[in-house]
Amino acid sequence: MSTPETSRFVRLRVELVLEIEDAEGITKAALRRIADDGAMPAAERAQAEGAVTEDTAEALAYLVDPFDLVSQVPGVELQQASWSSERIDYDPDSPEWDLDEDDGDDDSDR
Repeated sequence: MSTPETSRFVRLRVELVLEIEDAEGITKAALRRIADDGAMPAAERAQAEGAVTEDTAEALAYLVDPFDLVSQVPGVELQQASWSSERIDYDPDSPEWDLDEDDGDDDSDR
């Protein structure tokens, strides 16, 4: 399927809903990761520490690394990544949360 018109780049969209069982543990782990980042400027470090201390969702975003998701996949190299986290109201019985629902983008949803 490799033709000159076919791009080598693929956008992979992943949506996860996580239940936080140990908010304090997540915050502590995020603070450790920030402290271990020797390349982070002091002003950015202070801002990051404040953000992860105030919001568990922000702390989780510091701990999730898209590179880790694909680093062991042969034949791919991560070119760009963007991610965010937010607190949500989750009802697993709601049709809104049906993961099997086709979003119409393509048929490769897993």
